[in-house]
Amino acid sequence: MHRITDYFPDLTSTQQEQFVQLESLYKEWNSKINVISRKDIDELYTRHVIHSLGIAKVQAFLPGSSVLDVGTGGGFPGIPLAILFPETKFYLIDAIGKKIKVVQEVVNALGLKNVRAEHIRAEKVNEEFDFIVSRAVTTMPDFVKWVRGKVKKDSRHSLKNGILYLKGGDLTEELSAYQTVQLFNLSDYFEDPFFETKKVVYLPMKKV
Repeated sequence: MHRITDYFPDLTSTQQEQFVQLESLYKEWNSKINVISRKDIDELYTRHVIHSLGIAKVQAFLPGSSVLDVGTGGGFPGIPLAILFPETKFYLIDAIGKKIKVVQEVVNALGLKNVRAEHIRAEKVNEEFDFIVSRAVTTMPDFVKWVRGKVKKDSRHSLKNGILYLKGGDLTEELSAYQTVQLFNLSDYFEDPFFETKKVVYLPMKKV
């Protein structure tokens, strides 16, 4: 937990308390519905929370903006980002209902008013967002198909509206079709060896 305050020193006392609560909440719910591997639950803050917050190092979300988290699983990256940006609206979706149950329970326990969670496939969402975030749920070409038409036309942030995708490894071939893609190495922001190969993939998307 102290590493979060090292990387994000301006947290309010409420935000700090919410981040502290994540460990007990996920350990409790993971024992009932397995959404995080046994190995990873012991590394919750590094492998899930701080990893999710890597997106915030690339783009801070403005008050009143909206973010879609596709394939959120147990609530990553959406829940840590929602704690960090309480005035941004987050919509967390997953195709697996039991995962959304865990997300909703964690959201309720934390008192997050800026999050809604739903058991729904991305293709069925009929809304537009400033940014769409995710953690390596599929290849980028498939992901782009899922979220096409769901990005707002007018951009308000330093980055143009689009996809902010957490992914690792060599992405050269997978991203070769995208002329405007940008890669941000999380090792530039976080010291833990876990982040050596981890990246935020940013792909601006025009409204089609």
